Amino acid sequence: MTSSSAHSRKALSKIACNRLQKELVEWQVNPPAGFKHKVTDNLQRWIIEVNGAPGTIYANETYQLQVDFPEHYPMEAPQVIFIPPAPLHPHIYSNGHICLDILYDSWSPAMTVSSICISIVSMLSSATVKQRPTDNDRYVKNCRNGRSPKETRWWFHDDKV
Repeated sequence: MTSSSAHSRKALSKIACNRLQKELVEWQVNPPAGFKHKVTDNLQRWIIEVNGAPGTIYANETYQLQVDFPEHYPMEAPQVIFIPPAPLHPHIYSNGHICLDILYDSWSPAMTVSSICISIVSMLSSATVKQRPTDNDRYVKNCRNGRSPKETRWWFHDDKV
C-alpha cells in the first residue's frame, strides 16, 4: 500500500540518512522483541514484521508494517501503516492506517522506529477484542486514491485500547 505522497516524496536529507543508518545499526544489535526488519536496499522505506505478543489475543499472529520516512525525519514523523491484511483492532483500519497519537500529533524527534514498534505492540497487547474501528467503512472509503493517514485529522479519545 502506498500513498500519493509516497510516490512524490523527496530524497532523504543528510540528517535523515545519518539518523536512519544509526537506527538500523542499533536495530541489528538490539532489535525490539517481536519485530524483524526485512532487509532491502531502500533506506526510505522499511518493511517490519510484527509478531503478536505471547499471552495476548494476537499471540502467534504475524503482520507487516510499512514505514516511509519523510525528507526531514526525525523532525517529521514517518508514515506508518500495516500492509493489509491489517490486524483486527479498534484503532487499526482495514486499509492499514493506525490511529496512534505518537504517529501524528504527539511525535517527537527523540522517538525512533524501535519506540514506534514498542508503542504498536503495546497498543495491540492491550486490546481485549478483535474488531475494526466503528467508522472503518466510512474512513476507508474516504481514503481511496491513496490518501495518506498523515492527512487525517485524528481524534485521540480512547487510550484504553
